[in-house]
Amino acid sequence: MTDLLYHSDSYLKKFEATVIKNDRELNAVILDRTAFYPGGGGQVPDTGIIRLGEITYNLVRAKHSPDGILHLLELGQPLPVEGAIVTGVIDWERRYQVMRTHTAMHILCGVIFRDYGAHVTGGDMEPLKGRMDFEFESMTSELVGVINTAINKEVQAAREVRAKVFPREEAFKIPDLIRTKINLLPEGITEVRTIEIVGLDLQADGGTHVKNTSEVGAMHVPDYKSKGKINKRIYIELD
Repeated sequence: MTDLLYHSDSYLKKFEATVIKNDRELNAVILDRTAFYPGGGGQVPDTGIIRLGEITYNLVRAKHSPDGILHLLELGQPLPVEGAIVTGVIDWERRYQVMRTHTAMHILCGVIFRDYGAHVTGGDMEPLKGRMDFEFESMTSELVGVINTAINKEVQAAREVRAKVFPREEAFKIPDLIRTKINLLPEGITEVRTIEIVGLDLQADGGTHVKNTSEVGAMHVPDYKSKGKINKRIYIELD
């Protein structure tokens, strides 16, 4: 299996790894360690390059597989052989935008639950913008304005963002994780990684985040929509 470097250091931009398997059918390699996020939980997968000596491969995307993280490479060059040492380089500008956006989504979740007791029902994001659905019966432009002010106060509060891993049994006893439907995690997962915005929000999460809410920057709510009787969608954008 692949050691997930992004779990312990979201700011790692470059890393060395060993090719443990290549897949000629998919034009992909599996590495013993990676900093490329493979996508999931609403977060888009990373892009970047992989270098082997003078050869540079463009990473089409990384994705999960039963044997580890697959790194799908652009066609046109022979794959690195198993045992080769390669260097991975993250498209850092894009990754950092995604990190800021992901933390912004957690700020929004935390504010909505703290102030209105509404649970999140879904979400999606891309660099510098995203949307989240909540169990709201009604939504008005005035309420959206109040929410917009509240989320930016949390950015300005410069709250620390912490990643931590709990044994499954311990995680299932934490009230804040129970409310975010942690019980839906597959039974095979024995450890639960969490992201905590100190004093605001705690969720099970496998993605990448900034270290402090101040890094998110100004947040805007440009629109909202009703997606059902008790399901309202809020859109966010970052500068």
